Amino acid sequence: MPTYEGSDGATLHYEIVGSGTEPIIVLAGGAARHPTYLGDLAGLGERRTLIVPHLRGVGRSPMPVVEEHGSMWAQAADIERLRIHLGLERVVLVAHSAGTRLAIAYAAQFAEPLARMVLITPPATYLVDEASDTDVLTQRRRGDSVFESAFAALSAGPAVMDEAGYNAWQQQTAPAGYAKWGAKEKAHALVGGWSLAATQAYFSAAPPDDLASRLGHIAAPVLVVAGAEDCLTGLNPVIALATLFPAGSTAVIEKSGHYPWVEQPVAFRQAVEAFLDA
Repeated sequence: MPTYEGSDGATLHYEIVGSGTEPIIVLAGGAARHPTYLGDLAGLGERRTLIVPHLRGVGRSPMPVVEEHGSMWAQAADIERLRIHLGLERVVLVAHSAGTRLAIAYAAQFAEPLARMVLITPPATYLVDEASDTDVLTQRRRGDSVFESAFAALSAGPAVMDEAGYNAWQQQTAPAGYAKWGAKEKAHALVGGWSLAATQAYFSAAPPDDLASRLGHIAAPVLVVAGAEDCLTGLNPVIALATLFPAGSTAVIEKSGHYPWVEQPVAFRQAVEAFLDA
């Protein structure tokens, strides 16, 4: 597995998925989930080379000596090191869920080399004033015992706060992330475990208070991909996030929750390919 030097000199790892001519850096969410759950993002790796870093404390990349070096804000410097290591003058970022926090942190700190950015089902209420509509979306699932059990587990939190207990809780809550809970969704939910220590490090340092206003100075085109039935992030705040970027746009994937490349791969790929090709 190829490596590069992080901002503090640590040896960090990344995967190469696909063999296309255009390299793009892909950031996994979780937070701190092993990036295997991304697959090739519904075939994006057919035309492009997906460079997928193992973030701090995930997979083969070690935990940082200083916990804050593993925060979403600090790891932006690692992504910049990766860009330089790859010899990219401009970089395209694609990020999912909590990984979008890192992508946004990178854009706020290293706007000049950013060519394009795709934010897939991003958490947005920490940046926008739009009220969350997750209650409205979850209300539509009432009466389904599988979803109700998952929502209850989300509200309760992990019963045991260690690595095994945290991963068990993620599996308990998994149905809440999908618009339906069929064989395809069940299989996907089992791919890619979470690192508890890396998750805690990821949120160990808050971004600056003026982060939302900084996004108004990012010139690169930004596509925000929303799941119309995403009960984890909601829909309205995700749509509102795109308005913070001068060249922001939104693609709403119908009949999809938090993982549109799994749930609606054709619609997802069409939306992202059209944006990247523009």
